[in-house]
Amino acid sequence: MSETKYGMVKNWIRSRIEDGTFVPKQKIHSESELMEKFNVSRHTVRLALGELVSEGWLYKEQGAGTYVSERTDKTTPAVHTANPKSIAIIVTYISDYIFPSIIRGAESILSQAGYQVSLFSTNNDHDHERKILETIIEQKFDGVIVEPTKSAISNPNINYYLNLEALNIPYVMINAAYDELEPISIVLDDEKGGYLQAEHLIQLGHKNILGFFKNDDLQGLRRMKGFLKAQREYGVPINPKNIITYATVEKFSKPVEALENLLRNSSEAPTGIVCYNDELAMKLLDVLRRNHLSVPDDISIVGFDDSFFADVSEVKLTSVKHPKSELGVMAAKKILQLIKSLQTHNAKDQSNHSFLFEPEIVQRNSTKDIAKK
Repeated sequence: MSETKYGMVKNWIRSRIEDGTFVPKQKIHSESELMEKFNVSRHTVRLALGELVSEGWLYKEQGAGTYVSERTDKTTPAVHTANPKSIAIIVTYISDYIFPSIIRGAESILSQAGYQVSLFSTNNDHDHERKILETIIEQKFDGVIVEPTKSAISNPNINYYLNLEALNIPYVMINAAYDELEPISIVLDDEKGGYLQAEHLIQLGHKNILGFFKNDDLQGLRRMKGFLKAQREYGVPINPKNIITYATVEKFSKPVEALENLLRNSSEAPTGIVCYNDELAMKLLDVLRRNHLSVPDDISIVGFDDSFFADVSEVKLTSVKHPKSELGVMAAKKILQLIKSLQTHNAKDQSNHSFLFEPEIVQRNSTKDIAKK
Protein backbone atom coordinates (compact mmCIF):
# COMPACT_ATOMS: atom_id res chain seq x y z
CA MET A 1 0.00 0.00 0.00
CA SER A 2 2.91 2.36 0.87
CA GLU A 3 4.46 1.84 -2.58
CA THR A 4 1.14 2.59 -4.26
CA LYS A 5 0.85 5.84 -2.32
CA TYR A 6 4.34 7.05 -3.13
CA GLY A 7 3.77 6.15 -6.79
CA MET A 8 0.61 8.25 -6.74
CA VAL A 9 2.53 11.28 -5.44
CA LYS A 10 5.37 10.74 -7.90
CA ASN A 11 3.11 10.34 -10.92
CA TRP A 12 1.05 13.41 -9.98
CA ILE A 13 4.13 15.63 -9.81
CA ARG A 14 5.58 14.25 -13.04
CA SER A 15 2.26 14.74 -14.86
CA ARG A 16 2.15 18.38 -13.72
CA ILE A 17 5.64 18.86 -15.15
CA GLU A 18 4.76 17.17 -18.44
CA ASP A 19 1.57 19.16 -18.99
CA GLY A 20 3.36 22.45 -18.23
CA THR A 21 1.61 23.21 -14.92
CA PHE A 22 5.02 23.10 -13.21
CA VAL A 23 7.67 24.84 -15.31
CA PRO A 24 11.48 24.70 -15.09
CA LYS A 25 12.95 26.42 -12.01
CA GLN A 26 9.50 26.63 -10.38
CA LYS A 27 9.30 25.66 -6.72
CA ILE A 28 6.81 22.84 -6.16
CA HIS A 29 4.67 22.07 -3.11
CA SER A 30 6.43 21.59 0.21
CA GLU A 31 6.63 18.17 1.84
CA SER A 32 3.94 19.20 4.33
CA GLU A 33 1.61 20.37 1.58
CA LEU A 34 2.07 17.10 -0.34
CA MET A 35 1.47 15.10 2.86
CA GLU A 36 -1.81 16.93 3.39
CA LYS A 37 -2.87 16.79 -0.25
CA PHE A 38 -2.43 13.03 -0.56
CA ASN A 39 -2.94 12.05 3.07
CA VAL A 40 0.39 10.23 3.20
CA SER A 41 3.40 10.14 5.52
CA ARG A 42 6.51 12.30 5.19
CA HIS A 43 8.48 9.15 4.38
CA THR A 44 6.19 8.47 1.40
CA VAL A 45 6.59 12.03 0.10
CA ARG A 46 10.36 11.90 0.46
CA LEU A 47 10.52 8.60 -1.42
CA ALA A 48 8.57 10.12 -4.33
CA LEU A 49 10.64 13.32 -4.38
CA GLY A 50 13.89 11.39 -4.06
CA GLU A 51 13.15 9.29 -7.14
CA LEU A 52 12.10 12.35 -9.17
CA VAL A 53 15.36 14.07 -8.20
CA SER A 54 17.46 11.02 -9.14
CA GLU A 55 15.61 10.77 -12.48
CA GLY A 56 16.30 14.41 -13.30
CA TRP A 57 12.75 15.77 -12.99
CA LEU A 58 13.45 17.82 -9.83
CA TYR A 59 16.38 19.31 -7.93
CA LYS A 60 16.70 20.44 -4.33
CA GLU A 61 18.18 23.62 -2.94
CA GLN A 62 19.30 23.32 0.67
CA GLY A 63 16.96 25.24 2.93
CA ALA A 64 14.90 26.58 0.01
CA GLY A 65 12.83 23.66 -1.26
CA THR A 66 12.37 21.48 -4.33
CA TYR A 67 12.34 22.86 -7.87
CA VAL A 68 11.59 21.66 -11.40
CA SER A 69 14.68 20.80 -13.42
CA GLU A 70 15.57 22.20 -16.82
CA ARG A 71 14.88 19.11 -18.93
CA THR A 72 17.57 20.07 -21.44
CA ASP A 73 20.41 20.08 -18.93
CA LYS A 74 22.96 17.30 -18.76
CA THR A 75 21.65 15.94 -15.45
CA THR A 76 18.69 14.43 -17.31
CA PRO A 77 19.28 10.67 -17.47
CA ALA A 78 19.81 9.05 -20.86
CA VAL A 79 16.87 6.75 -20.20
CA HIS A 80 14.58 9.71 -20.77
CA THR A 81 15.98 10.59 -24.18
CA ALA A 82 14.51 9.07 -27.32
CA ASN A 83 16.78 7.56 -29.95
CA PRO A 84 18.38 10.16 -32.21
CA LYS A 85 16.04 11.45 -34.91
CA SER A 86 12.78 10.04 -33.58
CA ILE A 87 9.28 11.06 -34.64
CA ALA A 88 6.03 9.91 -33.04
CA ILE A 89 2.87 9.22 -35.01
CA ILE A 90 -0.28 9.30 -32.91
CA VAL A 91 -3.54 8.12 -34.47
CA THR A 92 -6.87 7.10 -33.03
CA TYR A 93 -6.41 3.58 -34.39
CA ILE A 94 -3.33 1.90 -35.90
CA SER A 95 -4.41 -1.29 -37.66
CA ASP A 96 -8.01 -0.43 -38.57
CA TYR A 97 -9.68 0.97 -41.64
CA ILE A 98 -7.71 3.68 -43.55
CA PHE A 99 -5.07 4.25 -40.86
CA PRO A 100 -2.46 1.73 -42.09
CA SER A 101 -2.35 3.56 -45.44
CA ILE A 102 -1.86 6.93 -43.73
CA ILE A 103 0.90 5.51 -41.54
CA ARG A 104 2.69 3.80 -44.43
CA GLY A 105 2.67 7.06 -46.38
CA ALA A 106 4.27 8.95 -43.50
CA GLU A 107 6.78 6.21 -42.67
CA SER A 108 8.01 6.03 -46.26
CA ILE A 109 9.14 9.67 -46.10
CA LEU A 110 10.41 9.69 -42.51
CA SER A 111 12.49 6.53 -42.88
CA GLN A 112 14.13 7.95 -46.02
CA ALA A 113 15.08 11.00 -43.96
CA GLY A 114 16.71 8.75 -41.35
CA TYR A 115 14.07 9.05 -38.65
CA GLN A 116 12.90 6.26 -36.40
CA VAL A 117 9.10 6.20 -36.19
CA SER A 118 7.18 5.23 -33.06
CA LEU A 119 3.46 4.49 -33.45
CA PHE A 120 0.87 5.23 -30.78
CA SER A 121 -2.90 4.67 -30.69
CA THR A 122 -5.25 6.70 -28.48
CA ASN A 123 -8.30 4.54 -29.25
CA ASN A 124 -9.99 7.94 -29.45
CA ASP A 125 -9.70 8.28 -25.68
CA HIS A 126 -8.43 11.40 -23.90
CA ASP A 127 -6.75 9.46 -21.07
CA HIS A 128 -4.79 7.41 -23.60
CA GLU A 129 -3.85 10.59 -25.43
CA ARG A 130 -2.56 12.15 -22.21
CA LYS A 131 -0.38 9.15 -21.38
CA ILE A 132 1.07 9.12 -24.89
CA LEU A 133 1.87 12.84 -24.73
CA GLU A 134 3.58 12.31 -21.37
CA THR A 135 5.76 9.65 -22.98
CA ILE A 136 6.64 11.90 -25.91
CA ILE A 137 7.59 14.79 -23.65
CA GLU A 138 9.57 12.53 -21.35
CA GLN A 139 11.49 10.90 -24.20
CA LYS A 140 12.02 14.16 -26.12
CA PHE A 141 10.93 13.17 -29.61
CA ASP A 142 12.06 15.45 -32.43
CA GLY A 143 8.52 15.87 -33.76
CA VAL A 144 4.99 14.54 -33.64
CA ILE A 145 2.32 13.77 -36.23
CA VAL A 146 -0.96 13.50 -34.37
CA GLU A 147 -4.60 12.85 -35.14
CA PRO A 148 -6.70 14.69 -32.53
CA THR A 149 -8.82 12.69 -30.13
CA LYS A 150 -12.55 13.52 -30.19
CA SER A 151 -11.72 16.78 -31.92
CA ALA A 152 -15.25 18.19 -31.73
CA ILE A 153 -15.33 18.38 -27.95
CA SER A 154 -13.28 20.23 -25.35
CA ASN A 155 -9.91 18.58 -24.91
CA PRO A 156 -8.41 18.26 -21.40
CA ASN A 157 -4.91 17.76 -22.80
CA ILE A 158 -4.36 21.15 -24.44
CA ASN A 159 -1.68 22.00 -21.85
CA TYR A 160 0.41 19.09 -23.09
CA TYR A 161 0.42 20.51 -26.61
CA LEU A 162 1.37 23.92 -25.24
CA ASN A 163 4.20 22.24 -23.38
CA LEU A 164 5.37 20.61 -26.63
CA GLU A 165 5.59 24.11 -28.09
CA ALA A 166 7.49 25.39 -25.05
CA LEU A 167 9.95 22.51 -25.43
CA ASN A 168 10.36 23.20 -29.17
CA ILE A 169 8.89 19.84 -30.15
CA PRO A 170 6.95 20.59 -33.36
CA TYR A 171 3.72 18.81 -34.17
CA VAL A 172 1.45 18.50 -37.19
CA MET A 173 -2.19 17.46 -36.94
CA ILE A 174 -3.92 15.22 -39.46
CA ASN A 175 -7.59 14.64 -40.38
CA ALA A 176 -8.67 17.38 -37.94
CA ALA A 177 -7.15 19.95 -35.59
CA TYR A 178 -7.73 21.52 -32.21
CA ASP A 179 -8.85 24.96 -33.35
CA GLU A 180 -7.71 26.75 -30.19
CA LEU A 181 -4.10 25.76 -30.93
CA GLU A 182 -4.19 26.85 -34.60
CA PRO A 183 -1.66 24.16 -35.54
CA ILE A 184 -0.33 23.27 -38.95
CA SER A 185 -2.76 20.63 -40.16
CA ILE A 186 -3.12 18.27 -43.11
CA VAL A 187 -6.79 17.54 -43.66
CA LEU A 188 -9.42 16.69 -46.24
CA ASP A 189 -12.14 19.26 -46.93
CA ASP A 190 -14.77 17.27 -45.04
CA GLU A 191 -17.49 19.88 -45.48
CA LYS A 192 -17.15 19.71 -49.24
CA GLY A 193 -17.06 15.91 -49.02
CA GLY A 194 -20.38 15.85 -47.19
CA TYR A 195 -21.74 18.27 -49.77
CA LEU A 196 -20.68 15.96 -52.60
CA GLN A 197 -22.37 12.98 -50.94
CA ALA A 198 -25.72 14.76 -50.71
CA GLU A 199 -25.38 16.49 -54.08
CA HIS A 200 -24.77 13.16 -55.81
CA LEU A 201 -28.03 11.72 -54.46
CA ILE A 202 -30.01 14.90 -55.09
CA GLN A 203 -28.89 14.98 -58.71
CA LEU A 204 -30.15 11.40 -59.03
CA GLY A 205 -33.60 12.54 -57.92
CA HIS A 206 -33.43 11.65 -54.21
CA LYS A 207 -35.15 13.94 -51.73
CA ASN A 208 -35.82 11.75 -48.69
CA ILE A 209 -32.20 11.22 -47.63
CA LEU A 210 -30.90 9.89 -44.32
CA GLY A 211 -27.59 11.18 -42.96
CA PHE A 212 -25.49 9.35 -40.35
CA PHE A 213 -22.71 11.43 -38.77
CA LYS A 214 -20.26 11.00 -35.90
CA ASN A 215 -20.63 13.95 -33.54
CA ASP A 216 -17.53 13.88 -31.33
CA ASP A 217 -15.01 14.59 -34.05
CA LEU A 218 -14.78 17.53 -36.43
CA GLN A 219 -14.85 15.33 -39.52
CA GLY A 220 -18.38 14.19 -38.66
CA LEU A 221 -19.66 17.68 -37.89
CA ARG A 222 -18.18 19.14 -41.06
CA ARG A 223 -19.53 16.33 -43.23
CA MET A 224 -22.96 16.93 -41.71
CA LYS A 225 -22.62 20.66 -42.42
CA GLY A 226 -21.90 19.94 -46.08
CA PHE A 227 -24.79 17.48 -46.23
CA LEU A 228 -27.21 20.13 -44.95
CA LYS A 229 -25.73 22.85 -47.14
CA ALA A 230 -26.29 20.85 -50.32
CA GLN A 231 -29.93 20.24 -49.48
CA ARG A 232 -30.51 23.93 -48.77
CA GLU A 233 -28.83 25.02 -52.00
CA TYR A 234 -30.83 22.52 -54.07
CA GLY A 235 -34.08 23.41 -52.33
CA VAL A 236 -34.58 19.96 -50.80
CA PRO A 237 -36.65 20.06 -47.58
CA ILE A 238 -34.62 18.91 -44.58
CA ASN A 239 -36.35 16.49 -42.23
CA PRO A 240 -34.70 16.71 -38.76
CA LYS A 241 -35.61 13.06 -38.13
CA ASN A 242 -33.37 12.12 -41.07
CA ILE A 243 -30.23 13.31 -39.24
CA ILE A 244 -28.77 10.61 -37.00
CA THR A 245 -25.69 11.48 -34.93
CA TYR A 246 -23.66 9.20 -32.72
CA ALA A 247 -20.55 9.21 -30.54
CA THR A 248 -17.47 7.00 -30.65
CA VAL A 249 -18.87 4.69 -27.95
CA GLU A 250 -21.99 4.22 -30.10
CA LYS A 251 -19.90 3.50 -33.20
CA PHE A 252 -22.31 1.03 -34.81
CA SER A 253 -25.00 0.35 -32.21
CA LYS A 254 -26.92 3.62 -32.44
CA PRO A 255 -26.88 3.97 -36.26
CA VAL A 256 -27.97 0.34 -36.73
CA GLU A 257 -30.75 0.66 -34.19
CA ALA A 258 -31.89 3.98 -35.67
CA LEU A 259 -32.09 2.57 -39.20
CA GLU A 260 -33.93 -0.56 -38.01
CA ASN A 261 -36.50 1.58 -36.19
CA LEU A 262 -36.94 3.96 -39.08
CA LEU A 263 -37.47 1.19 -41.62
CA ARG A 264 -39.92 -0.52 -39.28
CA ASN A 265 -41.97 2.51 -38.28
CA SER A 266 -41.68 5.15 -41.00
CA SER A 267 -44.65 5.67 -43.31
CA GLU A 268 -42.35 6.91 -46.06
CA ALA A 269 -39.14 4.97 -46.51
CA PRO A 270 -35.98 6.93 -47.41
CA THR A 271 -34.60 6.50 -50.91
CA GLY A 272 -31.01 7.45 -50.08
CA ILE A 273 -28.49 7.16 -47.24
CA VAL A 274 -25.34 9.18 -46.63
CA CYS A 275 -22.80 7.59 -44.23
CA TYR A 276 -20.05 9.10 -42.12
CA ASN A 277 -17.67 6.50 -43.55
CA ASP A 278 -17.50 3.26 -45.54
CA GLU A 279 -17.15 1.16 -42.41
CA LEU A 280 -20.56 2.33 -41.23
CA ALA A 281 -21.99 1.88 -44.72
CA MET A 282 -21.11 -1.84 -44.54
CA LYS A 283 -23.03 -2.20 -41.28
CA LEU A 284 -26.05 -0.40 -42.70
CA LEU A 285 -25.98 -2.57 -45.82
CA ASP A 286 -26.46 -5.55 -43.50
CA VAL A 287 -29.52 -3.85 -41.98
CA LEU A 288 -30.98 -3.23 -45.43
CA ARG A 289 -30.47 -6.89 -46.39
CA ARG A 290 -32.20 -8.06 -43.21
CA ASN A 291 -35.14 -5.87 -44.15
CA HIS A 292 -35.20 -7.33 -47.67
CA LEU A 293 -34.22 -4.06 -49.33
CA SER A 294 -32.03 -4.12 -52.43
CA VAL A 295 -29.23 -1.62 -53.09
CA PRO A 296 -29.52 0.38 -55.29
CA ASP A 297 -32.97 -0.70 -56.58
CA ASP A 298 -34.83 0.04 -53.34
CA ILE A 299 -32.42 2.43 -51.70
CA SER A 300 -29.14 4.17 -52.62
CA ILE A 301 -26.19 4.53 -50.23
CA VAL A 302 -23.05 6.68 -50.30
CA GLY A 303 -19.98 6.13 -48.14
CA PHE A 304 -16.95 8.25 -47.31
CA ASP A 305 -13.19 7.56 -47.55
CA ASP A 306 -13.18 5.26 -50.61
CA SER A 307 -11.62 2.58 -48.40
CA PHE A 308 -11.07 -1.09 -49.21
CA PHE A 309 -14.63 -1.66 -47.93
CA ALA A 310 -15.94 0.09 -51.04
CA ASP A 311 -14.90 -2.92 -53.16
CA VAL A 312 -15.26 -5.92 -50.82
CA SER A 313 -19.05 -6.16 -50.79
CA GLU A 314 -21.16 -7.51 -53.63
CA VAL A 315 -22.52 -3.94 -53.77
CA LYS A 316 -19.64 -1.74 -54.90
CA LEU A 317 -19.91 1.42 -52.85
CA THR A 318 -20.07 4.95 -54.21
CA SER A 319 -17.82 6.91 -51.85
CA VAL A 320 -15.93 10.17 -51.33
CA LYS A 321 -12.20 9.68 -51.85
CA HIS A 322 -9.86 10.22 -48.90
CA PRO A 323 -6.17 10.90 -49.74
CA LYS A 324 -4.94 8.31 -47.20
CA SER A 325 -1.30 7.61 -48.17
CA GLU A 326 -0.91 11.05 -49.79
CA LEU A 327 -2.06 12.64 -46.53
CA GLY A 328 0.56 10.69 -44.60
CA VAL A 329 3.27 11.71 -47.07
CA MET A 330 2.27 15.37 -46.81
CA ALA A 331 2.21 15.25 -43.00
CA ALA A 332 5.69 13.70 -42.93
CA LYS A 333 7.07 16.38 -45.24
CA LYS A 334 5.53 19.10 -43.07
CA ILE A 335 6.97 17.79 -39.81
CA LEU A 336 10.41 17.53 -41.43
CA GLN A 337 10.09 21.13 -42.59
CA LEU A 338 9.16 22.24 -39.07
CA ILE A 339 12.11 20.40 -37.55
CA LYS A 340 14.45 21.99 -40.10
CA SER A 341 13.02 25.44 -39.39
CA LEU A 342 13.72 25.00 -35.68
CA GLN A 343 17.24 23.78 -36.36
CA THR A 344 17.96 26.74 -38.64
CA HIS A 345 15.99 29.19 -36.47
CA ASN A 346 13.86 30.10 -39.48
CA ALA A 347 10.50 30.64 -37.79
CA LYS A 348 9.15 32.52 -40.82
CA ASP A 349 9.58 29.65 -43.27
CA GLN A 350 6.71 30.17 -45.70
CA SER A 351 6.49 26.46 -46.47
CA ASN A 352 5.20 25.82 -42.97
CA HIS A 353 1.47 26.14 -43.55
CA SER A 354 -1.56 23.87 -43.45
CA PHE A 355 -2.78 21.88 -46.44
CA LEU A 356 -6.34 21.08 -47.47
CA PHE A 357 -7.03 18.15 -49.80
CA GLU A 358 -9.91 18.49 -52.24
CA PRO A 359 -12.40 15.60 -52.12
CA GLU A 360 -13.97 13.89 -55.10
CA ILE A 361 -16.73 11.34 -55.37
CA VAL A 362 -16.00 7.89 -56.79
CA GLN A 363 -19.14 6.47 -58.38
CA ARG A 364 -19.84 2.76 -58.29
CA ASN A 365 -23.12 0.83 -58.26
CA SER A 366 -24.61 1.58 -54.83
CA THR A 367 -26.60 4.57 -56.13
CA LYS A 368 -29.38 4.77 -58.67
CA ASP A 369 -31.04 7.54 -60.70
CA ILE A 370 -34.67 7.59 -59.58
CA ALA A 371 -35.53 10.76 -61.48
CA LYS A 372 -36.00 8.63 -64.62
CA LYS A 373 -38.79 6.56 -63.07
